[in-house]
Amino acid sequence: MARQMDRIIRMITADGSLMASAIDSSDLVYTAQQLHGLSKTACAALGRLLTGASLMGAMLKEAGASLTVKVEGGGPLGSLLALADSKGNVRGYVDHPAVELPLRPDGKLDVGGAVGKEGRLAVIRDFGTGEPYAGQVELASGEIAEDLTNYYAVSQQIPTVCALGVLVGKEDGLAMLAGGMLIQALPGADEAALSRLEANIVQLESVTTMLAQNRSPEDMCRAALEGFQVEVLDTFPVHYVCNCSKERFAQALLTLQPQELREMPLDQEGRMETVCQYCSRKYYFSREELWALADRAEKNRK
Repeated sequence: MARQMDRIIRMITADGSLMASAIDSSDLVYTAQQLHGLSKTACAALGRLLTGASLMGAMLKEAGASLTVKVEGGGPLGSLLALADSKGNVRGYVDHPAVELPLRPDGKLDVGGAVGKEGRLAVIRDFGTGEPYAGQVELASGEIAEDLTNYYAVSQQIPTVCALGVLVGKEDGLAMLAGGMLIQALPGADEAALSRLEANIVQLESVTTMLAQNRSPEDMCRAALEGFQVEVLDTFPVHYVCNCSKERFAQALLTLQPQELREMPLDQEGRMETVCQYCSRKYYFSREELWALADRAEKNRK
């Protein structure tokens, strides 16, 4: 399947009552699946979370801001985490990426069962100045989209429609299509606007169905906002991006005790292996490098 570059589009109604954003996240979800070796169900779960976090991150106004969404539902997948920047670029992981469950009676992937719903969804916004803003709510279903909708309703008191979808191949299990929509009422939105939106959403096809019909994120937004005059605010590409580096791992190692660094177990080649949980990239530290870090750690403690 030919893949188009993933994009987010953001639109606002001319009367200023509603804002909508939509994303085609097919490539970034496929990338995440390849990096983490995700099963079908894990791909659907983490793919939805990455897609939602990307849309949420793109709503941050500050250039250096970031947003973290963590889901702990008590299900066999364990914890899921996604981190997005203000351009919608995102990365994430799931504790147990190989977990697979039988299909639900309706033939769909059992994302809710894999995630679980006896837990919480937490959102942390870091604007780079002062303490990050954190909020959390109890999970509504473990299906991710409903949980994000519930987060905005409970924690932010913002009427929100969130739709997320990931389509994986029945035979090969590979991520084929992924995307999402986030529509929010703005201050001053009247009942007529909300009722019209609700009527539109009832008629709206699923995100993956619209993507399979080659409908763009703009087409998806316009379908959700049918009957409104709309203006495009912006559109931009998004990617699965990890900013890990050997230096970042070195900084993390400096938090250990000097003696711990000197006693780190080494492999047959005399190196200690570290692995990034977001992209699975490996970094190696020799005995000499570990001892040098131990010396730095000692100096930092004086």
